[in-house]
Amino acid sequence: MTNTITTDTAAPDIAAPDTAAPSVVARAAGLTRQDFPAGFLFGVATSSYQIEGAASEDGRSPSIWDVFCAKPGRISDGSSGAVACDHYHRWEQDLDLIAALGVDAYRFSVAWPRVVPAGRGPVNAAGLDFYERLTDGLLARGVQPHVTLYHWDLPAVLQDQGGWTNRDTAYAFAEYSAAVAQRLGNRVASYATLNEPWCSSVLSYELGEHAPGTRDRAAALSAAHHLMLGHGLALPEIRRHAPQSQAGIVLNLGPQESASDRPEDIRAARHADGRFNRWFLDPILRGEYPADTWEEIGGDAPPVQTDDLNLISAHNDFLGVNYYTRGVIGAQGGVLPEGASVTDMGWEIHPQGLTDLLLRLKADYPGLPPIYITENGAAFSDERSGDRVHDPRRTEFLSTHLNALLDASQAGVDVRGYFAWSLMDNFEWAFGYEKRFGLIYVDYDTQERLMKDSALWYQAFLK
Repeated sequence: MTNTITTDTAAPDIAAPDTAAPSVVARAAGLTRQDFPAGFLFGVATSSYQIEGAASEDGRSPSIWDVFCAKPGRISDGSSGAVACDHYHRWEQDLDLIAALGVDAYRFSVAWPRVVPAGRGPVNAAGLDFYERLTDGLLARGVQPHVTLYHWDLPAVLQDQGGWTNRDTAYAFAEYSAAVAQRLGNRVASYATLNEPWCSSVLSYELGEHAPGTRDRAAALSAAHHLMLGHGLALPEIRRHAPQSQAGIVLNLGPQESASDRPEDIRAARHADGRFNRWFLDPILRGEYPADTWEEIGGDAPPVQTDDLNLISAHNDFLGVNYYTRGVIGAQGGVLPEGASVTDMGWEIHPQGLTDLLLRLKADYPGLPPIYITENGAAFSDERSGDRVHDPRRTEFLSTHLNALLDASQAGVDVRGYFAWSLMDNFEWAFGYEKRFGLIYVDYDTQERLMKDSALWYQAFLK
């Protein structure tokens, strides 16, 4: 097998879609990291199940995604993360690639089934050894490690006991978080408890599109509450073992805008905002569930116990925001604006939504902690041409979103960093290997890595 790391420092030209305003593209082309505040952090991000592989090695137990992938029809190309990008064996090469990009930081997630294979109880030293090697390897290369403790790969044995619909899972998560923080300690710059609890509750338990693949609104709302309870229980464990590290949470957020000024569309957009944004923001930042959404869900409301919301609303050192697109909502559901430019996922490309979202957070949540954009990126149909991958639309996506982020920063939002999603092409959940988000192209047959033009642009931008 061939392993190639290309580090050509020439920045590619930025080719804009026809729908882009020339002034926006010109501004994006001239953007540099010096336009951002001093100390602003730039990085890249991945998650464990999407890149690691080695699904049955060194004591790792099956996750809910291993089980989900084995069910016919669940993954569009019939694949799984069993091998993925083989990062578990190629981590040193991948860390060299991260360093070659010139980023300040790398956000990666820890696989719970690799660290505590039974979900609770004995810790698997071999699993923690791997993440310690990653952490020390990053530090040796001058790159800050940023850890996510839960990026959706719940041990399957816990799903057999109800998964996140079972309150005990929140306590198991706190125990697992303590084990990771105890081993990695203050070497990690930040610990995020959860990544996108909307996905691991609504998308997973209500819509059935992600593992475990059930369709039950009450189960999803219960899972969401227990996920956030797990966050609240894990925070003091992280601070006990890593008092110098930042601790917080990562939410996927986006404006939910009305498709028109008709009352029924406005009501639908408000409902969508409640379920997608406020259902997670309000408990964490206000210590309460949004009253309008609570009333709407009626008998499906989760079982909230005394002191739960006090735990969930404990102080966060940061809020991670994953932004990909906005929602435009009508009474019949989401709509795509006429003439919209979209990614390979069918998501509208709308950089202004990032500015709008951050300004809304600042206005609506007094005491908002510092923000990091922990994911932002796009899938496109990338094709290799010799030793280059020309992806001008991704370059333009990144640069225009960085401009939108800069607008929010200059308007007074305390935003302190940006992580591009993703470091490399990888297993894209229910889409298998059909969607490519990476700055780095991965040939899945040979495991060759190749910097796309967008990576070269990011590399040049960081210089």
